[in-house]
Amino acid sequence: MKKTTEEFLIDLENKGFKFQEDAIGFIYFGKKYTDAPDELVNSAIEITLKAQKQFDSSFYMSILERLHSQQIASRKDALRWMEKQGLA
Repeated sequence: MKKTTEEFLIDLENKGFKFQEDAIGFIYFGKKYTDAPDELVNSAIEITLKAQKQFDSSFYMSILERLHSQQIASRKDALRWMEKQGLA
């Protein structure tokens, strides 16, 4: 079962990732701005954390927009794209 973005963020916080309130707001702003599904938003968050080792709002937004514009729909495809971009 796919996780909602809220569930994904709670899981990350339970694993020790701490998000500032403005970061949470920015995540949902990006989701609404791109009209991206939860799986794509979650993938953009995951790629951001893997590449930056912390949450970077502008990096996240750039990744989310690129994934969305390239019509990447699944986590698997997003992670494959990440590797091709040299972000892994």
